[in-house]
Amino acid sequence: MAANHARFDESVEPVESAEVTGQGDLDRMNEKLAEDRREEDGSSKDEDANETERNGTNASGANLEKLGTYDKYEITEDDCYDELGYSFPSWKKWYILTVIFIVQVSMNFNTSLYSNAISAQKTSIVKHFGVSAQAARVGAVLFLVLYAFGCELWAPWSEEFGRWPILQLSLGLVNLWQIPVALAPNFGTLLAFRALGGLSSAGGSVTLGMIADLWEADNQQYAVAFVVFSSVGGSILGPIVGGFCEQFLAWQWCIWIQLIFGGAIQLLHFFTVPETRTTIMMNKIAQRRRKEGNPNIWGPDELVPFKDRFSVKEVLVTWTRPFKMFLTEPIVLVLSLLSGFSDALIFMFIQSFSIVYKQWGFNSIEIGLSFIPIGIGYIIAWISFIPAIRRNIKERQAKPDDDRAQYESRLWWLLYTAPCLPIGLIGFAWTIQGPPLHWIGSMVFAAIVGIANYSIYMATIDYMICAYGPYSASATGGNGWSRDFLAGVLTVPATPFFTNIGKESGNNLEYACTILFCISFVLVIAVYVIYWKGPVLRARSPFAQQLAAGRADDGGRRVSHVGGDSREPSAGGRSYSQSQRFFGESRTTPRGTPRATPSASRANSVANIPKAGRPAKV
Repeated sequence: MAANHARFDESVEPVESAEVTGQGDLDRMNEKLAEDRREEDGSSKDEDANETERNGTNASGANLEKLGTYDKYEITEDDCYDELGYSFPSWKKWYILTVIFIVQVSMNFNTSLYSNAISAQKTSIVKHFGVSAQAARVGAVLFLVLYAFGCELWAPWSEEFGRWPILQLSLGLVNLWQIPVALAPNFGTLLAFRALGGLSSAGGSVTLGMIADLWEADNQQYAVAFVVFSSVGGSILGPIVGGFCEQFLAWQWCIWIQLIFGGAIQLLHFFTVPETRTTIMMNKIAQRRRKEGNPNIWGPDELVPFKDRFSVKEVLVTWTRPFKMFLTEPIVLVLSLLSGFSDALIFMFIQSFSIVYKQWGFNSIEIGLSFIPIGIGYIIAWISFIPAIRRNIKERQAKPDDDRAQYESRLWWLLYTAPCLPIGLIGFAWTIQGPPLHWIGSMVFAAIVGIANYSIYMATIDYMICAYGPYSASATGGNGWSRDFLAGVLTVPATPFFTNIGKESGNNLEYACTILFCISFVLVIAVYVIYWKGPVLRARSPFAQQLAAGRADDGGRRVSHVGGDSREPSAGGRSYSQSQRFFGESRTTPRGTPRATPSASRANSVANIPKAGRPAKV
């Protein structure tokens, strides 16, 4: 792979690829590069020639190598920016995002609809297999827990092979595993294929990743807010639809409906959503330009063998970094626990609402519809973030050198909405005693919990993306993993928790929810600590310190990666993996700003490749 790459200093504007058509054009390209350098440095052509003759570099130190007929020029984003996802018309971006919205809804729909199959009135899982309700809930637990790990396992492959094929493969596998679940001859088969379904779900690792393919880092907050709504909304759509399934259909229909929904959205995605991954698009653009007579243009993934770009060590580092950050970064740990706890509450509610609302004589359909208030809370929170995002953008523009404005200001709206979690829980706790109290009071407080759940997920994702830059995918990966994992492990104990705590006094529901209130109160306090002490915590973080050094070296701009060969920040290295590809590699320099191109030693490191990645989860 000692390919003859063009070497350019990072301050030299890349030459338009259309000019690279032959040896004469290549010579003119090198001359243009030298002239640009001389204009910047004020040196003459003779001085530059003398310096080049003496030590092989020009007067300003740029190491320019003559490009020959067989040399390979690696295309950059600036060379084809108008053909990338960033330049799609707005209607196309939002159409793609709407389809991805539905994809994410379908994935979360699969996590929650299963619970209604446990007690379906015609034929339930409990009756069909002769197991207890608690044992039947293991099917929900396995799907959720392995969903948490599945999202992390799928993420790097979508960066390597593209969003479209990975999402199609994920959807196809999930849909395929639904069939043996519905036709399972025994309970063990059902559990095995539920587990495979969870592990096959790509989830937000791909859907949120597509946002970075379509929007610049500073313009993606509205898109992130939209996709976050699909993630939380899908979880409550399951019990709403499931109430009707439980009332009128056999348990298998809870699975067939998941398959019908998943199959329909897979077809919609297959026929209407193009590939958006920036590096994959650049590869195709380079291939097309070679066919059009530019034989020296190559894509970023075409000049390095797959084994060099994606070694076993690289994969392992990618997969383990989210868990390492979860355990070692205080900001990631606290915010992920808060986010995971708030999401787990929704799945605990799925198990407990039947206990709560049967006190008022609700049937299965009415219990399912009782989740609508949580959805209303999600909508209220989503709408409330629109002016909050607008305010944040203005503040960041007005104070470009203020760390708090650039980072902690993204948590500003959460300071007002996070208290909705303990408020909603304590209010819910003491309005669920049953008649003579009216049920509407408990639903109002459930909506308040919904406001908190959406706000916590949105704000923590947005903050982590900004605070951890190239490592933000790993940081937000810990957040997403925490949400799914805690939701899964708390599904089984939810029913005993609500029925046994305080049973002797007859206030078991009230006491159980009060305990949840106390836990949430402690976690919410941490939001205020991070808001005020965030700069101190970031200063102690090896990841954040590397990013700060990178920004200083880059003139204060947000960096898309940290230079070096090491894979860990403590060793001064960058991380070209999920963290960089997924969130941090968003194009951070303005259109037309000169960008670095890789050196001749591509096999040494792929860190120099300017690639686009995803948000911040966002």
